[in-house]
Amino acid sequence: MGCVMGGLDVPELVLFIGATFAASFVAGFAGFAFGIVAAAVWLHFLSPGQSAALIVAFGLIVQGMAVWKLRRAVKLGRLAPFLIGGAIGVPIGAELLWWTSPAALRVAIGIILVVFSVYSLWRPKLGSVSSAGPVADGGIGILNGVIGGATGLAGIAATVWCGLRGWPPAEQRAVFQPVGVAVFVMAALWFGGTGAIQADTLGLFLIGLPALAAGTWAGLQLFGRLDESGFRRVILVLLLVSGVSLLVTGR
Repeated sequence: MGCVMGGLDVPELVLFIGATFAASFVAGFAGFAFGIVAAAVWLHFLSPGQSAALIVAFGLIVQGMAVWKLRRAVKLGRLAPFLIGGAIGVPIGAELLWWTSPAALRVAIGIILVVFSVYSLWRPKLGSVSSAGPVADGGIGILNGVIGGATGLAGIAATVWCGLRGWPPAEQRAVFQPVGVAVFVMAALWFGGTGAIQADTLGLFLIGLPALAAGTWAGLQLFGRLDESGFRRVILVLLLVSGVSLLVTGR
């Protein structure tokens, strides 16, 4: 079957819209990262470059709303090392899209999904790094930028690191969510400046906007009404399965 819209055939387009709705629903309901849910499906039929660009574009909308609500809790001094590191890491990660084969990137993203879901499901007791300082934060910022620039999955490294730093949950969110949005902005500017955003990708962005709005609205409506812990575990198991699938099929 030939391509119909955005470079996808009809079944792929249905999967794309469904995954966009599901990812935004999860993000609206549980505060879960939009990108890891979307990438788990998209990467089976989109290139890593398309997936990264779309995660950045949609993530700016979804996560930007959350950061606006947290704006009074944001401490720029604490964010600075992560932002400086991100500015260094994003161009490196974005260039990996051109230096690395799509199959290798799919495998790398599969590994990220598996590690993230396993870590989040079992929450292993790791040593505290509460005494770490701005230099270590900046190093994590670089890693976060590399991952965000290469995959669009901004914020994963910062989320884990904030937990290891021992900050209270509210303070953690006031760091990793703004850092994630900042990486999205940097990646969007880099992709746009290098001409990485093609017409097909722009078309998919426009096609996905209604699903994004509907999923976010539905997720927010159910926020606090369902067992969030059980819901998150189900999603994490699905991410684990999808990550393993990418490892098997991405080679």
